[in-house]
Amino acid sequence: MPNDKPNSKEYIRRMPTNWWLQKTSYLLFVIRETTCVFVGGYAIFLLVLATRRDDPERFSELLHSPRLITLQIIALPFLLYHTITWINLTPKVLVVWRGEDRVSPTLIAAAHHAMWLVGSVVIFWIAHQYR
Repeated sequence: MPNDKPNSKEYIRRMPTNWWLQKTSYLLFVIRETTCVFVGGYAIFLLVLATRRDDPERFSELLHSPRLITLQIIALPFLLYHTITWINLTPKVLVVWRGEDRVSPTLIAAAHHAMWLVGSVVIFWIAHQYR
């Protein structure tokens, strides 16, 4: 019976468990990827919260509970970091040309940050109109 395996062994380099602590760029990458858990969890939390609007008094109590306020204070920096780093990656994916010249990556990122700010202000304004 022929041997299906080659005679030589493949070299597999060992990676230390803390490889992501060796360079700042690795650490920031792992932090950004970890924030996805908070973004997803918070989105699910908001969907569940939205289903409980049938009782306005209970909904108001829930919104003002110390646990919920603490959760939102913890989630906010993770969500902001995720959003900012995601927007900063936009120029790497979205390459815009104007004739023969490439549009500055800084301009693309700045435009996305500005639209994020405008969208946030509009949502804030709408939320305060229906308080």
